[in-house]
Amino acid sequence: MSLTIGIAAETLPGERRLPVVPDVVKKYQGLGARIVMQKGAGKQAHYRDDTFADVEFVDSAEKVFAMSDIVCCVQPPPADLIAAMQPGSVLVGLLQPWSDAERALLFARQQVTAFAMELLPRISRAQSMDVLSSQAAVTGYECALIAADHSPRFFPMLTYAAGTIRPAKVLVIGAGVAGLQAIATAKRIGAMVEAYDVRPETREQIESLGAKFVDTGVSAAGTGGYARELTPEEKARQAERLARAVAQCDALITTAAIPGRKAPVIITAAMITGMKAGSVVVDMAAESGGNVEGTVAGEKRWINDVLLIGPTHVASRMPAHASEMLAKNLFNFISPFIKDGALALDWDDQVIAGTCLTHAGELRHAGVKQALGL
Repeated sequence: MSLTIGIAAETLPGERRLPVVPDVVKKYQGLGARIVMQKGAGKQAHYRDDTFADVEFVDSAEKVFAMSDIVCCVQPPPADLIAAMQPGSVLVGLLQPWSDAERALLFARQQVTAFAMELLPRISRAQSMDVLSSQAAVTGYECALIAADHSPRFFPMLTYAAGTIRPAKVLVIGAGVAGLQAIATAKRIGAMVEAYDVRPETREQIESLGAKFVDTGVSAAGTGGYARELTPEEKARQAERLARAVAQCDALITTAAIPGRKAPVIITAAMITGMKAGSVVVDMAAESGGNVEGTVAGEKRWINDVLLIGPTHVASRMPAHASEMLAKNLFNFISPFIKDGALALDWDDQVIAGTCLTHAGELRHAGVKQALGL
């Protein structure tokens, strides 16, 4: 009997992405896998059922979870769907492993082998599987467009019969994947762009995109590609010099987020108060607490004539391409372990072992165990 891969509609309000697209379905089928999908699962991502060839469609998510050897998802499924999974089956997706101890324990009790893509080792071989990076690229692009859409000023320089309009100045905080994409997008639109990151090695990347690096004299190079926590003295120095750059910009985009942790507050209320009237702030980290003091996830707020936006489900604003990128990442993770139409997990493989949350009734990931107090 061939391996069955299941896809159900996402249940979280606001989530529109899909973990497979038609071209990727064909690739799974080429490896001998059978695909089961819930009817209408791709509707929110603008993929109609009839675009998926040779797929078995079922009426409910419960059937998908009960019938499948592997379930691919975007967000963590609710408890009733986890309970519908067969012992020994596999779940792959963005499972938010640090956020819910009870869900992690439910995976273990249900004997589900759960792979949380947030735990993927940051090694060269895993780059093509890196869901966080691909979705961050979507998010950075979207945040630049959100800023441009809400700004009362043109982003590009504009010449008209009576003279010339100067381009808007955009400041991007954070130069990870999302920040670099926001920089590149704002530059393409025509804005003058400055950017800041506490990791000094990002300066070259920022300048290669045509942006100016804001140097605060503070370095916070950390491990795993993320920044370390700043000392109180460093935070004070950073805030003083950053405030000057914030006051001069027309649009501010903050992108400093670390999976599984509360976002660091980098922009204070006083900095917002010092911005020009009509300025726009887009806080990409709103869902994890926000980089800006006063951000409310999912809301737009006016603070002293400055618009503060805390967007949520940003990648879902562009669900077609976000789904395509996500689907390819998941295929690159799963496909090496499909042999002759069956799943053959190699527990000596660094990618498999490092991404595993639960297996054989146990919570396997030491870092998650510690974070959840288990």
